[in-house]
Amino acid sequence: MEEIKGTLITVETLLQDLKQLGVQEGMTLIVHSSFKSLGQWVLGGPVSVILALEKAIGMGGTLVMPTHTPDLSDPSGWENPPVPESWWETIRAEMPPFDEDMTPCEWMGVIPDTFRKQRGVMRSNHPQVSFAAWGANAGDIVTGHDLDNGLGEHSPLSRIYDRHGWVLLLGVGHGRNTSLHLSEHRASYSGKKIVECKAPITKEGVREWIHYMDLDYESADFDRLGADFERLGGRIIRGQIAGASVMLMPQRELVDYGVQWLEQHRR
Repeated sequence: MEEIKGTLITVETLLQDLKQLGVQEGMTLIVHSSFKSLGQWVLGGPVSVILALEKAIGMGGTLVMPTHTPDLSDPSGWENPPVPESWWETIRAEMPPFDEDMTPCEWMGVIPDTFRKQRGVMRSNHPQVSFAAWGANAGDIVTGHDLDNGLGEHSPLSRIYDRHGWVLLLGVGHGRNTSLHLSEHRASYSGKKIVECKAPITKEGVREWIHYMDLDYESADFDRLGADFERLGGRIIRGQIAGASVMLMPQRELVDYGVQWLEQHRR
């Protein structure tokens, strides 16, 4: 039998990598992740990643992950893949409503979809752009998440900003950096557009198909924004966690720069 090759990745090895990168106890840390980027032999799978993150920030810290559910939306706008128009009314009538405990977030990856189920984790109640949080200030981060402008001033992103939180990009780039959507809300540029969104929720025990207003978000230029932030002296700590290339940065500094950058480059 051929011997397995590679490095065994454990909670302890992940914890040491996180500490070496600069993750500290007491941090408010929002994490965007690719589990596959870590390598083949992660003992315990995504559970080990979550435990290592929690140990790194300690009981005084707060760990946050986006648990977005873009599929809870109107089928007329679906593109990957589009569905027949003859299905639309059935989908609108029968799509299960958002449930903080039950609704999965496969689009975000296996780490946040595992994290949201952990005992003690709290999840905000937005049907499309919810966040899950664990730790000292989890309740303050996820409570009061407005339906309109779900990544704006009354969102967990803004609460992280208020607490001088940090962003960890684990095996992903700035295109996945949700905090830059807060910059979109705060920036003024001519092409900014508000759109109507729709989703199923439960209100007082009754399923409702609701309408609300939000920014027409765009992330195609986020990688360029992040590169300029780093090139011009923005604090980005680069390193390695297991097999993943990672970036750690202060969210407030990034968001503030993002506002200026978007106002200069977006039309």
